[in-house]
Amino acid sequence: MSGTTDPGNPNGIQVGDIYEDCSFHPVLCTAVDEVAGVVLSGISLIDGTFPRSCDALHCGPIRIRVVMAIKRDFDGYARRRKGELRTSDNT
Repeated sequence: MSGTTDPGNPNGIQVGDIYEDCSFHPVLCTAVDEVAGVVLSGISLIDGTFPRSCDALHCGPIRIRVVMAIKRDFDGYARRRKGELRTSDNT
């Protein structure tokens, strides 16, 4: 993501990101349509419904940061979780 903010997509949500839609579902973004504003489309991670669409400016979708942190350093996340699982097995 660049340092500038798109006024039509202030949270910078892109394909592959997880965001909370206006119905409070975590959604995997599968498309960003910028023809008439910025419309985000995706698949609900709660019940699999699709397409779920939100206007990036008017619906107020937000990125779900925990998933984004995992996405940035998946190998580090996986190592940490494996360590936690080993620790919990020993208790």
